[in-house]
Amino acid sequence: MTARLPVAGALLAGVGAMLLMPLLLGLVVLAAASGALGGASGTSTGVSAVAQAQIPPEYLRLYQQAAARYGLDWAILAGIGKVECDHGQDPDPSCTREGAVNSAGAGGPMQFLAATWARYGVDGDGDGRSDRWDPADAIFGAANYLRASGAPGDYAKAIFAYNHAGWYVAEVEHWAAVYRGPVVAGEGSQGVARNEAAGDSGALSTTAVRFVAGEQAVLSPTDGHVALVPTEAPAVVQAMIVAGNEMQELPYGPAGHPDPRGATSEDCSSTLNYVLYRSGVRPIAEIVQDNPLAQDYIDWGLPGPGRWVTIYATSSPTAHVFIVIAGLRLDTSHDGTDVGPNRNEDGPRWRILDHIPTWAHWSVRHPPGL
Repeated sequence: MTARLPVAGALLAGVGAMLLMPLLLGLVVLAAASGALGGASGTSTGVSAVAQAQIPPEYLRLYQQAAARYGLDWAILAGIGKVECDHGQDPDPSCTREGAVNSAGAGGPMQFLAATWARYGVDGDGDGRSDRWDPADAIFGAANYLRASGAPGDYAKAIFAYNHAGWYVAEVEHWAAVYRGPVVAGEGSQGVARNEAAGDSGALSTTAVRFVAGEQAVLSPTDGHVALVPTEAPAVVQAMIVAGNEMQELPYGPAGHPDPRGATSEDCSSTLNYVLYRSGVRPIAEIVQDNPLAQDYIDWGLPGPGRWVTIYATSSPTAHVFIVIAGLRLDTSHDGTDVGPNRNEDGPRWRILDHIPTWAHWSVRHPPGL
């Protein structure tokens, strides 16, 4: 429907082939696993702590009222509102300034094109006019458009009609899952993540997944083998954290080469290979063919630390590689490099030493777009 590319969407699109990330779509079902989702044909009444913190009260009320009128899930409307104009908080003039449009001609907090608004726009607040820059009208218009496009029977189809992009559907559904409640303070909705990647049989992960508000991953205070997934991280970064959680019981060993899937042990490079595969950054066929080792990551990716993800690799005094994801280090090296609950364990574990280990000169790289 629009040509605007929000920051989170830009990160996903920038990684190119990652649009069908193995865990990306699975993350949107976590609230369902914990019973937090409303029915597919109705509205969900729970409001998470993240939603209360991010969504202005006026917008939250309008999402719920519009959803109730059209028999929709309010969180889907909120997801669209987040991606389009951050609930009216995006500084782009086309989001809030009457009459302003972006380069594609979209305007208002739900970013309607004039032609689409002419067909689906409504007077949401009963003031006698329908204005796509008015939050009430825009949100009710969006609900009307979703309903006409197949919701609530097929939300993915309806969201795709709103903006014809796979990343857009995934991003909206991600935010909808984050916004649904209830969420327990400190550790949010939990469940299992489904792998939707073709060729991976839709395998279910039995690893617990818990959210935490913000951009930083942290260890669960009750289980040092569980990293809490930050709600404001891009979905690909969230998928990496889930992948790290999946390996927390494995010992150190070579069984992850050349294929890290289902291995009985993982060393430093196969740990990284698994994370990159599971999040969709590297195809499994490429990993199996190349069987990349620690030293192969010295020149992989782009130079310097990433915004969300940084890979540290070295070949001297011994080859080693580890990854920092949303501020939390996933590393098989523990002797003297960890002060956390996993300090006496080998294998792929979350490490919380507050500085990068100094025993080597590291090549510092990051995946493109992250």
